[in-house]
This record gives sequence, structure tokens and C-alpha cells, in this order.
Amino acid sequence: MKKILLGLVLITLLSFDMQAQQYEVKVVTSVESIVPNGLGRSRLISANDSRDYKEFTSTQTEEDNTRNKSKRDEIRVKGFDETKLLNFYNLGGIRFQNIASNDALIESKINTMLAEGWDLAFVASAVESEGGKGDGKGIFITRYFFKRLKQ
Repeated sequence: MKKILLGLVLITLLSFDMQAQQYEVKVVTSVESIVPNGLGRSRLISANDSRDYKEFTSTQTEEDNTRNKSKRDEIRVKGFDETKLLNFYNLGGIRFQNIASNDALIESKINTMLAEGWDLAFVASAVESEGGKGDGKGIFITRYFFKRLKQ
């Protein structure tokens, strides 16, 4: 009876340890121009450098409203991959071929990451446009969040 109980405790502890595994996260961002006449720039961006957000974070209170005095240059990531994408519009209007081309490039990036052991955890997207008279500026941004067990 003691051996069975000890075995159950050991299995439970091993199971808990497996559930507490650490993950690493990677974000890939696509920025696709919705500027008419093909004047915008579209890219797929993936950072190679990492940053610790704590180094650039300050706590704001009513009594002490000091700001983190970190230089912007310290925050900027200079090591990143940039894949050119095509703009949604050209002089003739919306280009469905450009959208299909961008989809093929994004699929290639996702398939490569899956092959490298990353799992696509979730996706978030948004559109930003001027919205004013003429509405001549805008981007469609999508963030792909990947995770995998730390190696």
C-alpha cells in the first residue's frame, strides 16, 4: 500500500513539473500599406535582438511622477529581419495579386517557424487610417504570437 501511495505521489509531482515548463515567445508583425497609388511601404518584421521591458519601465504615482530617463536609442532594436511585402494599392486601385503574394510570404514565414518548433499561439490585427477628408494614409497591421518550450 505504501509503494502504491508513493508511486502516486511521484507521478503527481512529475506531472506538475511537466505542466510548469517555461515557454519563450516570439512576435512577428506584418505591416501592409493601405495608402492609395502604392506610395506606402509594406513589411514583415521579426526582431532578432531582445529587450528587458523592466529596464525601460517606471512606476507612476501621484506623489512621485518621475519618468524613466532611458534614451530611445537604448530601446530601439537594431537587429531584425525585414521581409518586403507588396502594397495593397497601386495606381489602378486595389491589387488582389499583391494580397495573394503577401499571403504566400507570410505563410512561408509561419511554416518556417512551425518547422523550427514554434506554435502559433494567437493573432491580433488592426487597421489604422487617417479617416479624415480624403483618407490618404493607413496601414493594416497583424501581429503573430508564437510560443515554444524554452530550449
